[in-house]
Formats: sequence, structure tokens, C-alpha cells
Amino acid sequence: MATITFLGAAQEVTGSCHLLESPAVGRVLLDCGMHQGGDAVERIQDEEFVFDPATIDAVLLSHAHLDHSGMLPRLYHEGFRGDVICNGATAELLHVMLHDSVGLYLRDLERTNLRNARRGRPAIEPVYNQDDVNGVLGLCRGYRFGERNSLGQGGTVVFHDAGHILGSSIIEVLINEGDEPRTLVFSGDLGKKDSVLMNAPAKLQHADVVLMESTYGDREHRGEQDSLLQLRDILQQTWKRGGSVMIPAFAVGRTQDILFHLGCLAQQGELDPWEVFLDSPMAIDVTKIYDRWLDLLDGDEVRHLSDAQKTSLETFVPTLNLAVSTEESMAINRIKGGAIIIAGSGMCTGGRIRHHFKQRIWDDRNTIIFTGFQAQGTLGRILVEGVNRIKLFGEEYVVKARIETLGGLSAHAGQSGLIEWIGGFEPAPRTVLVHGEVRSQEALRLKLADKLQLQAEIPRRGESITF
Repeated sequence: MATITFLGAAQEVTGSCHLLESPAVGRVLLDCGMHQGGDAVERIQDEEFVFDPATIDAVLLSHAHLDHSGMLPRLYHEGFRGDVICNGATAELLHVMLHDSVGLYLRDLERTNLRNARRGRPAIEPVYNQDDVNGVLGLCRGYRFGERNSLGQGGTVVFHDAGHILGSSIIEVLINEGDEPRTLVFSGDLGKKDSVLMNAPAKLQHADVVLMESTYGDREHRGEQDSLLQLRDILQQTWKRGGSVMIPAFAVGRTQDILFHLGCLAQQGELDPWEVFLDSPMAIDVTKIYDRWLDLLDGDEVRHLSDAQKTSLETFVPTLNLAVSTEESMAINRIKGGAIIIAGSGMCTGGRIRHHFKQRIWDDRNTIIFTGFQAQGTLGRILVEGVNRIKLFGEEYVVKARIETLGGLSAHAGQSGLIEWIGGFEPAPRTVLVHGEVRSQEALRLKLADKLQLQAEIPRRGESITF
């Protein structure tokens, strides 16, 4: 008998972590992600494992986004020495993601400790450091999609393309105990069929239990072409006002999608007057990794790129400027209009985008474009919901910039895509909804019952199921 305990992304979107326990495979984590929202230092300091990390035999990692991978260094710091098993592209992306994440954390912690010192408060010790990042990266084992790998004494794991970001995987675990082998499928984050850079998610046909994400379980996305036209119109309107555009973007996946769409507009002559700034050292490094793995990203749009364009996603946008240093980032402030600024973080919880907000969010000529899900408690969510004032770096700012959302650029499947994917299993498996807010999950559960006569479960954090 196997047990799954839901330790994160249970009735919430971030912090993906599920514990699989079975004599055949041992104690295995499906993802080890951090929660997002609120103060970064407080959030990381407050994260705690309800298990002894030294007893975990392996981590099966669906992809490199920090809400799925960000607590790996702390897991190592507290005694984990098993394998981190993932797709090969994910293993390469982790080097960039985790080093950048720990660097930001330690810098934020240093600032926090300076404030504490001025107030006579004790210093806060880091819960992990660069040595822990290097240590856990040394445990990574990258495999190809479709490759069968042994897990524990009687298990097998296979990764399938989830179509969400580079390397993102649907994880299939075959558990051989007794006379009746069982199959667990963890969807990770599922992409859309019409994503410009990614393949459609792989369709599996058999599972006893499926853990399925439900981020957009209550809604559909606009089509990619509609979103491209919407982006063109937003840029035209902002140009007429004499403003600039700020795009908060995740370094992995979303930034590359945005660059591709801007490149399409550039090829149509729609981007000529704009200067485009990619203001994220991590996103720049990740884009270079995408270039190296471009053959894996074999959607129609990528296949139809000319040889010159396919050399690099960066060269697809002729007016692109790369801001690596702090000085290059600050120099963007001197441009008063006609700048498209792509910067992290995607939910505005940190990073350089907050500095650009400080310079421009109070000016009604400017526009902020959100292209992905904004979790509860994040600055991005507050802005999307229409707040009038925000606090940045201890000062209050009025929000006058226009707020726009391009839902069609989301890297997640919408409701119909989720229903179609789970509907491919025969017979219908036991289905558990994870990685979604309760409203989205309840809406999806009703649709699954209506369309497929499938009764899905919605576990709370800490709950377990056996199969």
C-alpha cells in the first residue's frame, strides 16, 4: 500500500510538495517548492518541513520554477542526500534558478539584519546558503522524456513532456508491490496546446491515481493570436500617451514567450519605435539555455522560424537591450517614454520590476502588463485586483499606470485543456486536484462531474490518501 501526503500546493497555488511513501519506492517527494507572497525573508524563515529531510530517499521534480523547486537547498541543509530526479533541461535550469534565488535571499537577509541591528534586535541566521545550493545541485540526475528509470527497490519513474516550460514534466511512477502494480501520475504544471514555444502536454492513458494541477480550473484563456493583437493594441495606445510598458515576467518560460511575441510584432513592423529592455540577469541566462534546447521546443512557430531567427530568441527582437548590471538597469530610468521593460519577479514579490514601479507606476501614461497567474498575497495580485496605492521600499505610491492582463500568454492549461487531458485516461483514475485556489478547484470539480462523471477530490494541506 502506498500513501501520499499533501504538504504544499493543497488548496493553494504555490509551495508544491507531496510526500509519496511505499515499501517499493521508499520516501519520495514530488516537488519541493517554496511559497510565494509577503516578505521574502519572513516567508523563507517560516518554511518548515514536517518530516526529517534525512529520511527522504529521492525528490522527483516536475520543473524548475521556484514554487516547485525553491526549497531544495533547505532540504539539503537539513540532511537530505538522496537523488533529485528530473528532465535534463530542468537540471540545467536549476543551476541558474537556485543560485539566483539564494543570492536574492541572502541580500534581503543582509538588509533585514541591518534594520534589526539599528533597532537593537538580534540577527537572523540564514536557513541555507550557496554551499547548500551547490550541494543539492550535485545530487541532480537529468533524464530524457520517455526514459524509464529505477526508483527504490520496486519502482520505476518516467518523465513525459508537460508543455509548461522547458523541461517541465508529467511524472509517472509505477509501484510494484505484491501482485497488483499501481501507477501514480503527477501532472506537474500542464501547458496549453497552442503555446508558441512548447509542445502540447503528453497524453497518458492509464493511472490508478492522478494528481492534477488546477490553477486555471475556473476559466479559459484567450487564443495566442488574440493575445498578440491585444498586445499590439496596448502598445499602440501606450505609445500615443507617450508612456512606457512594464511587464513583470518569470525568468523561465514567460520571458521567452514574451520575447517571441514581441519578435512577431517586430517582423510585422509593429515594434519599430520601441526600445525593448530585458532587465533580468537570470532571464538572460535562461534565454541562452532555451536557445541550446531549441530543438526540444518543436512547436509549429519554432519550426517556421528562419535560420537567422532560430539562431537566438534574442536576435528575433532587433531593438532588444540586455541589462545585466545594476548600472544598466538604472539607466533605463532616463528613458521617459517608448520603453518596454521586462523584469522579474513575475508576481512582483521582489526583483528589479519593483524598482521600475517606483519610477513609473504613479504616471498615468504608463502601462503594466501581467501575463501570468498572480498568487494571493503577492503585489501582482493586489495590482490586478485594482488597488489604488501601494508601498514600495518603505514609501507609498499612488497607482495611476494602466493595468492590463494578457491571459492568452499563460503557460498553464485552461479549464477545457485540463478536462481534455484527464479525459484521456481509460478507465477514469482516482483524481486529486492540487496546485489551485479553492474557487478554481471547486469550479473544475463540478465540470469534471458534469462532463466526465468523474468525482475529483480536493485535499487540504496535511491530508493523506492511500492506494
